[in-house]
Amino acid sequence: MFYLAGISIAFFLSILLFGKKNKSLADKILASWLLVIGVHLLFFYSNLTGKIYSYPWFLAFHFPIPLLHGPFLYLYASALTGKLNSLNRKSFLHFIPALLCFVYLIPFFLLPAEQKIYVFRNKGIGYESFMTINLIVIIFSGITYVVLTALLHRKHKRNILNQFSNTEKINLDWIQYLNYFIAFIWLFVIWGNDDFVFGTAVFFVLFIGYFGIRQVGIFTPRPGNMAKDIENLSSEIPGNSPGHSGNKTHSAGDNGNIPVQTQDLEPVLIEETYGQLSATKKKYSKSGLSAEASVELHENLTRLVNSEKIFKQSDLTLTELAKRLGTHPNYLSQVINEKEGKNFYDYINQLRTEEFKKIVASPGNQKFTLLSLAFECGFNSKSSFNKYFKKVTGLSPSEYLKQKNIQEAA
Repeated sequence: MFYLAGISIAFFLSILLFGKKNKSLADKILASWLLVIGVHLLFFYSNLTGKIYSYPWFLAFHFPIPLLHGPFLYLYASALTGKLNSLNRKSFLHFIPALLCFVYLIPFFLLPAEQKIYVFRNKGIGYESFMTINLIVIIFSGITYVVLTALLHRKHKRNILNQFSNTEKINLDWIQYLNYFIAFIWLFVIWGNDDFVFGTAVFFVLFIGYFGIRQVGIFTPRPGNMAKDIENLSSEIPGNSPGHSGNKTHSAGDNGNIPVQTQDLEPVLIEETYGQLSATKKKYSKSGLSAEASVELHENLTRLVNSEKIFKQSDLTLTELAKRLGTHPNYLSQVINEKEGKNFYDYINQLRTEEFKKIVASPGNQKFTLLSLAFECGFNSKSSFNKYFKKVTGLSPSEYLKQKNIQEAA
């Protein structure tokens, strides 16, 4: 009953996702993966109970299936993080090992039913080498995709820190937990205990179903929309137009826009805004932003945050701030990285923290709770506020108030 429950839930969740309106690519991949998991569990249950021998033409069909789970995990994570916008030929390359395994087994599938049953009941007699190699490939595949998914998630977390000022709903930490769960299952695969492998897989179905279906979707910009985003942003900046080409420098206008050299703008923007972030000279070696323009942009940025306190907007993004300054996001990212020595997330949240320290010290504000003051400064949750405040000050908000002899509201 335990395995039947897992099989039923896997198929039910798959149907639920396939029937979902406005499915994202991640939904489709997850639905397909749950279907594969359900089939895999069904094969295991049939082998465990001996029912598979009543349908001998299905014998060995499950051998390629373990080689599908790693690719599905990686493609699902890629779709959620925005790295994968649509399935293409490159996406299907991940499934070649499973396909090769299936092709190799075609002669076995064509054997008479009695012979196939004999092979299975005698622990794969005549196919010992294949079974050993297949197990090695399965283990290698599992470890490889767990590592690739972990690296993908880590890169995603770095990227969103330079795009968003609040990341609680978009950090996709549950992918990391999903990856841990998969890694745990692969440990049982290496150990060679099928009961533990498939028993854990049933709980995995519950886990992935609950978190996957309620997952909010992709928050990072989709690669397929980058060119359109760049074009739209370029057209909004004085002196730029979608059809603009060549090397031109725009001078500051009445709105305080900084000089921007537009030569080779799109390649730089794609690489810097959506790529891996690091405040190094190498990163900005091809940037069209001159030293003079960089200083002016930093001054405009400082003036804007001081006068309008734009950091109080809880959903502030790098792109929105760049539009307010009349510049491109990659240039703004470069200036924040180089002039402030921080990514966008740290820069904005440090401003919020400093603002909190100012307003909490005001006697008129001591009647308000710390959380309400934190929200006033732009934080959007108690956990993010406490975490970042301690990161900056080394103290919790309550400890800070106590140190400064500030009365905390009840």
